[in-house]
Amino acid sequence: MGVSKKILDASDVRRILGRMADEIMERHPETDDLALVGIHTRGVFLAQRISSLISKKGPAALPTGSLDISLYRDDWTRITLNPVVHSTSLPFDVDGREIILIDDVLYTGRTVRAAMDAIIDFGRPKRIELCVLIDRGHRELPIEANYKGKFITTSTSEAINVMLSECDGEDGVEIISSGGDHG
Repeated sequence: MGVSKKILDASDVRRILGRMADEIMERHPETDDLALVGIHTRGVFLAQRISSLISKKGPAALPTGSLDISLYRDDWTRITLNPVVHSTSLPFDVDGREIILIDDVLYTGRTVRAAMDAIIDFGRPKRIELCVLIDRGHRELPIEANYKGKFITTSTSEAINVMLSECDGEDGVEIISSGGDHG
């Protein structure tokens, strides 16, 4: 069993999301062609929260969608024989739009690659950017976040657990280590 260490609490998550919303607004003062797309599951909740923060400060609410990338992953058959497929909802035209993909953790880059493939199946966006709450390094693909909440140095034997009140009952981030010495 792993040993967990809490590294962010609810107030940290709230502060980080506020800062990322501000960064998005700074880089996109005109939001007419901007949309947020959360990657299932926690990315969807993060996208909704960031959209809400931006709408409180900005001229209008941003179109916000959700994306399931289960069947776009190059490793889905290794993960499970019966993947849980969520719905994709993009209530806007993707063509010519600036899309900000939002996810909880950036690790190998494979989820983001799958998300870009999925988005492109819906049209040709003008630009795709990436926003993540946690960047933990260890990339296998050349993918970098445009907006990152926090970079956390981890080993490959550790895991990052993002908890959000919408699905976990509380907000926080913890590192889970295998408990063994990987010296």
